[in-house]
Amino acid sequence: MFAELAATWEAARQSGLREARGGERRRAAGAGRKPKLVICDRLLLALVHLRHQLPHEVLAELYGVDRSTVSTAIRQVRPLLAARGFAVPDRPGVLDGAETQVRRPRAGQPGRRAFVSGKRRQNTIKTTTFSDGQGRMLLSGVVRPGRMHDQTTLRTEGFAEQLRLHPSVMSQVDAGYAGLAKEFPRQVTAPPKKPKNDACDGDKRAWYEARRHQSSARICVEHTNAELRQWAPLRRFTGRREVYEETHLAIAGLVSDRSAQRPTRRRTSTALILVRNGAC
Repeated sequence: MFAELAATWEAARQSGLREARGGERRRAAGAGRKPKLVICDRLLLALVHLRHQLPHEVLAELYGVDRSTVSTAIRQVRPLLAARGFAVPDRPGVLDGAETQVRRPRAGQPGRRAFVSGKRRQNTIKTTTFSDGQGRMLLSGVVRPGRMHDQTTLRTEGFAEQLRLHPSVMSQVDAGYAGLAKEFPRQVTAPPKKPKNDACDGDKRAWYEARRHQSSARICVEHTNAELRQWAPLRRFTGRREVYEETHLAIAGLVSDRSAQRPTRRRTSTALILVRNGAC
């Protein structure tokens, strides 16, 4: 990763210096003030901050530099990590939404209610994660305010149009995307609708088994969301909401690198098996 990002970071640094001085450099290469932290230290600072969400003051004490130096290093490296993209295994997809609690906007600020989640009753930012059948991440992003419905989030990103253009794509979803399953019954599978209380026992058992099979097929994306939640900023984000998307993409790209290296596991069956024959 050092070798991958070093050239990009140096190019961005030289571009910033050129813009600051208003032209080409006048002294020989290597002259002038040296950066307090090299790219390796800056990358480690950014990774530690993304993993544990340590305050910048703590990281400054550990490295013996000013707080502004740490803030600048993280601000420079985070977009580089976010732009790396995802390591995508070529597998069918399963998708689910997740919400991360964020700071409450100040009173009187326009759009303050847009971040209030009707489900969690908190100020959140909503993201959507795509996983393959083995729990390996395919994509994670589609950042929207927490008040927006999961299905609306996908439709605004053109996901329904992509299903029309690619009829061979199959997906497992949760109840929040039931509308997509109704519109694309051959491509999208959602949990079955619960029968009424006065339904017969056979219908209730059939619903329970169908729901159990669908949940078993969809649990892989929940495991992917749990892997993202191991990173402190995605459990409760304490930074500015404006940089959440960049932070999420940076973390998701790192998680996808690790998950893509996992070998394919054999899928276990969820069918009921008769273990013992009983006689009355």
